[in-house]
Amino acid sequence: MSVLSTGVSSAAPHPTQNQEASASWLNTILKGDCVAALENLPPRSVDLVFADPPYNLQLGGDLHRPDQSKVDACDDHWDQFESFEAYDGFTRAWLMAVRRVMKPDGSLYVIGSYHNIFRVGAILQDLGFWIMNDIVWLKSNPMPNFRGKRFTNAHETMIWATKSKDAKPTFNYDALKTFNDDLQMRSDWHLPLCTGSERLKDKNGQKVHPTQKPESLLYRVLTASSKPGDVVLDPFFGTGTTGAVAKKLGRAFVGVEREQDYIDAALSRIDAIETGDSEALEMQQGKRAQKRIPFGTLLESGLLTPGVELTCSKGKHVATVRADGSLKSGDHTGSIHKVGALVQGQEACNGWTFWHTKDGSAKSPIDELRKVVRSRLQA
Repeated sequence: MSVLSTGVSSAAPHPTQNQEASASWLNTILKGDCVAALENLPPRSVDLVFADPPYNLQLGGDLHRPDQSKVDACDDHWDQFESFEAYDGFTRAWLMAVRRVMKPDGSLYVIGSYHNIFRVGAILQDLGFWIMNDIVWLKSNPMPNFRGKRFTNAHETMIWATKSKDAKPTFNYDALKTFNDDLQMRSDWHLPLCTGSERLKDKNGQKVHPTQKPESLLYRVLTASSKPGDVVLDPFFGTGTTGAVAKKLGRAFVGVEREQDYIDAALSRIDAIETGDSEALEMQQGKRAQKRIPFGTLLESGLLTPGVELTCSKGKHVATVRADGSLKSGDHTGSIHKVGALVQGQEACNGWTFWHTKDGSAKSPIDELRKVVRSRLQA
């Protein structure tokens, strides 16, 4: 087995702190069978896996359009298995290999069609993976059903899973919401097939790979579940869509591929990609992703002093700050959240936005002081 360098190391993202800067497997394509090749990677070294395994399409005979032209379907040897049992054995083997190299909080995305995805999902669960979501890729330009005997296959299903129920995977909720015009990202993704200039062709004008995935699909996966500098693995690398998008977004990658023609196409493709600058690659993060700042920190840092009075925005409720970080308002004592709820007669309250400091007639929520603490910690 050989390790083929993509020649992009100079433009590759810097390794994260728990990676060896000299790791020879980063930003490379490993040639060979994915199960054997993954033995070359350290355990718990990969942040995100995108897997587009053989679908075991079970095609029966050639397929022709109404004008009798032959459809260029996927009938390659790598997609053919003797039986469902053989396919299940293959699936179990590569999933176990992937599981070994995934970090405890890493994510796995595996895509498939009705031919295989249900078998893959069952084996995932048998091996202890925890399914987070299934995502439906709705193809805006699907291939028609020329025989007219079935519904047009207009979607594929992608499973997002973690190594265990207790894993805490990267999920860039706020970045996805911003990406989606301030709406929560749904699990149905309307994206076109890979066509036009994005579709790689050989010297004869034929498709290099029959099932090349669109970069838009990988862009969304990497945006959802990785950060700049993370390591992304694709055990069925094909013509390198995962590597191309990873390099574009400042992630490191490693791919595994058996077919030399695909490797050659991937190398050329990835070499042509330029990584964006670090500032442009930063991810939008909401409050849930920010470091927790206890209210008492405002006292420790001198931004508030014991005895100072806080008020609600309308001046109706007043509370005194005590040395231990608790508030006292009339007969009520407790945290900023508890006292804020009690004075309003409510079950809960966000004390950071309810309580305000006073400067003459001006009032400012104490959340502004929390922002000052965060900025100091980041300096």
